[in-house]
Amino acid sequence: MTAKIGIVGLGQIGASIGLALKSKPGMPEVIGHDREARTARKAESMGAVDSATGLIGVVRDASIVFLCLPLGEMAETLKRIGPSLPETAVLFDTAPAKRPVMAWVREYIPSGRTYVGLVPAVSSSLLAAPERGIEGARADLFRRTVMMIVAPPGTPAAVEQLAFKIAGLLGAKPMLADALESDGIMTTAHLLPQLAASALVEACVSVPGWTEARKLAGLPFAGVSGGIAYYDEPASLEVAALANSEVVVHALDVLIASLKGMRDDIEKRNQPNVSERLHHSYESRERWLDERGAAAWLREGGEPAGLPGLGDQLMQMFFGSRLAERAKAKKPSREKTV
Repeated sequence: MTAKIGIVGLGQIGASIGLALKSKPGMPEVIGHDREARTARKAESMGAVDSATGLIGVVRDASIVFLCLPLGEMAETLKRIGPSLPETAVLFDTAPAKRPVMAWVREYIPSGRTYVGLVPAVSSSLLAAPERGIEGARADLFRRTVMMIVAPPGTPAAVEQLAFKIAGLLGAKPMLADALESDGIMTTAHLLPQLAASALVEACVSVPGWTEARKLAGLPFAGVSGGIAYYDEPASLEVAALANSEVVVHALDVLIASLKGMRDDIEKRNQPNVSERLHHSYESRERWLDERGAAAWLREGGEPAGLPGLGDQLMQMFFGSRLAERAKAKKPSREKTV
């Protein structure tokens, strides 16, 4: 059987994975699926996948499957593909919450298949890019970032190694984490900003003054409220919040305490404290952007993300020596580092 890579979900993340893989010489055939026919056709025309087909067609013959879906669609998709996923196949997902996905994998995916979670980050140079969905897909979307690898207990060493090599192929430095640690990090970095945006919108539209305020609301409101509009859909936020309720409640308590402190300082007209709070938050954000751009953590310990011959190693380890040698023979020169 010819080895294939399947990508389910061809939005920004899925199509970017396809573009990054297809940019490497000697990659196996990449097939994709998206519930939106227009998105699937776009992914095919831009070269993110070699062909687009139905959901079962993507997974039936795939040795590696990437699920790049909203969390709210993950359970039903796993249930549908479980019976068709080939034995020995490796399943990756890119959802921001891993504990619920692991539970669904145990429920719907037959034994003999292996699951590993990936948590990608977007390159700092693209944080302000306005494009969403497949329009924002790029081969370098993950370049010079950290990618968490969430391997359940008992994951074979070869599969864990495969996950690390895939992260390198995508331009990222792999970082091993367990599901609890990963979900805690993503609650702070990904989920809390969106829940805060939801609370802000509710606070604004529920007061009587909104009738007039809506006519004047501008960039500050649009920017902060965008957290509930442009990223995870409400159904996925609901699943993530309830699946990790203890961690999320703690994060919300910290946010509420910060708001309470600001509220008290303003009520008391404590100018030094208000000034310190505003300047500290402004400077902290600027420092984060600088640190994200410098990405000094990519040089901290371990091997660098850019390793020569990752494509050859991936092919040899997972797809077999015959296919690897055949692909290598077609290469005009050695693969570039990522």
